[in-house]
Amino acid sequence: MSDLLSKILKLVDSNNGVIQNTLQAPELANIDSNTLHSALSSLWSKEMVNFTKIEQDQWVLTKEAEEYLKAGATPEVQVVDEVLKALEGLTISQLKEKLGPVGIVGQGKAFKNKWLSKDGDKLIAQVKDLPTDFVLQELETIKKTGSLDDKKELVELKKRKLINLMKIVGYKIEKGPKFALEIVNLETDITSDMIMNQSWKTAQFKPYNFNSEGVYPQSGALHPLNKVREEFRQIFFSMGFTEMPSNQYVESGFWNFDTLFVPQQHPARDLQDTFYLKDPVKAKEPEDKEYWNNVKQVHQEGKYGSIGYRYPWSADESLRMVLRTHTTAISSALLYKLAQDPKPTRLFSIDRVFRNEAVDATHLAEFHQVEGVIAGYDITLGDLIGFMDDFFGKMGVDNLRFKAAYNPYTEPSLEIFAYHKGLKKWVEIGNSGMFRPEMLETMGLPSNLRVLGWGLSLERPTMIKYGVSNIRELLGHKVSLDFIESNPAARLDELL
Repeated sequence: MSDLLSKILKLVDSNNGVIQNTLQAPELANIDSNTLHSALSSLWSKEMVNFTKIEQDQWVLTKEAEEYLKAGATPEVQVVDEVLKALEGLTISQLKEKLGPVGIVGQGKAFKNKWLSKDGDKLIAQVKDLPTDFVLQELETIKKTGSLDDKKELVELKKRKLINLMKIVGYKIEKGPKFALEIVNLETDITSDMIMNQSWKTAQFKPYNFNSEGVYPQSGALHPLNKVREEFRQIFFSMGFTEMPSNQYVESGFWNFDTLFVPQQHPARDLQDTFYLKDPVKAKEPEDKEYWNNVKQVHQEGKYGSIGYRYPWSADESLRMVLRTHTTAISSALLYKLAQDPKPTRLFSIDRVFRNEAVDATHLAEFHQVEGVIAGYDITLGDLIGFMDDFFGKMGVDNLRFKAAYNPYTEPSLEIFAYHKGLKKWVEIGNSGMFRPEMLETMGLPSNLRVLGWGLSLERPTMIKYGVSNIRELLGHKVSLDFIESNPAARLDELL
């Protein structure tokens, strides 16, 4: 590198302080542009030279054309030469033996130029002397100058795949304010030796570049799901909610299904929808036998104003261990504890749930559920709708629509829709409802203490915010680490 730096400085000095184009300077023309740029940048940092980039188009020979230059003739001239040497003519098979594939290419061109004719299977020369190889001359000119005056011939050579147009890079170099033929190495730091021998007083230091970016520190990065999750958490906290402890991924069917009034024959409890544990297979019965029997009665015969499902309820089925299919199992357990001291409360959770379903662009076997629960005396469906407007309004989502739906543990139930400006259609963004009286009173909660509940996935709003169309690029082994590191925290003020 030091030799190249010295060469550049000497050339600039010998050219009256300016090299107009390094591509036209024989000493620099064959140096790789990246190497040259690195050397010029080094000199520029010392204020010894200034340089500007020059880009120009240039025709270059293909490998095939280089072989013709090496052979000293194009295929058509080589073919005519062989035919002229054979006084009695040359058969096509004999030509192929002598020249190989080149003979096939050259034969067609020689016929086109009317240099050859056929007599049966023999090739007969139509010229007495070897033709001038103009194509070879053109290739030699292009190799030297990178161009050709005859544009038609350039087109023809391009069709024959003998030349390609490439963009090449050169530089204009001028003297800088501190130009010199000798390169002075600038100091970057004051050392203890420099202080001891006082050499720092006369040393030349490299100036600070305050416009350059510092080295990015190696550190971890929050996953986009965690960034959006934190946004949701702050919204909940701002509205007076308490976060539920939701780090229990394994539940019994009792808490995951039965306490929520989900019948034991419900499709959600089938093997194709739920992950069941092999070890342990069953959980222990709850210590509160009264609550256990109340749940059984609500399912079998009905109680607290409900007629039940009218089927023989199985304790073994209720105690089967599952990977929780929703965080509502946690909500149910905390509502049961609330019965010991009934009072208005607001709870939320954001955590992972598991469903045994086929993986595709929009579904995984595990995902995150955002869930909120509000318990209050004599609250109504109108309170739920009003709260949904406030909750989603904090994300920038307004003009909600609600549609009646069915959930085993809420009645009435509502699906929540919002207009997606990007997709230009209404999309479902959540599910909600009022927990059934027979579910709450079974726990021992007062009849006038009502509970509102709603939930949505964490993945859908995250995919919308970050423009991800395939959920497998957001969660799992296909996630790009660059994607995680380079994306800033998402704001929920313009979700849709």
